[in-house]
Amino acid sequence: MTSIEVPKGLVEAIRKRGLDLESFILEAIERMLELDPNEEIEARLEIAEHMLKRAHEELEKGDAIQASEKLYKAVEECIKILACLKNLEECRRAREERSWWSRLLSKAARKLTLHLGESIILEAWSQGYDLHVHGFHEHSLNVDEVRESLPTIEKLMNYTKKKAKQHTRKTEKPNLKPNYTRQETQAQNNSKPEEI
Repeated sequence: MTSIEVPKGLVEAIRKRGLDLESFILEAIERMLELDPNEEIEARLEIAEHMLKRAHEELEKGDAIQASEKLYKAVEECIKILACLKNLEECRRAREERSWWSRLLSKAARKLTLHLGESIILEAWSQGYDLHVHGFHEHSLNVDEVRESLPTIEKLMNYTKKKAKQHTRKTEKPNLKPNYTRQETQAQNNSKPEEI
């Protein structure tokens, strides 16, 4: 990630509206770029990993409020990735509306859990949303309570990375080399001139 300086007045305006500065900036950039689906998945995965890393840092500093929001954002990005990989209606709507509302994320998490048979998706979404509401907005969770959600969110992150990697393999350009049999390959290797 690259660091930038944001004028103090803008920082205050963003925070006054109850928004997380880092998340706000990343989402604004994402909306402006209109990435293709593969670029979008790659960017979202980077953001999710970054947010999880930042959550660990905030927990180490003892900041339950910021850690809560970073963990929520990591979960949010994972749900977006999985919804788009599965080509859910919620992903299409978010792209049309240029925004992921919490109702779309919640519906996507429920559908993904059913379609993929992975309860970790809905568990992580529920914990992430709880962190967003009670940890970030209401400031009612302490560091230990926030830390309790880490294993579930890390499982979702690992699952999402695995699914994204599988998708990347499927969409990579095919190998254009001819598909030779073992005997043909050996014959080709034996027919090469010797190096002097």
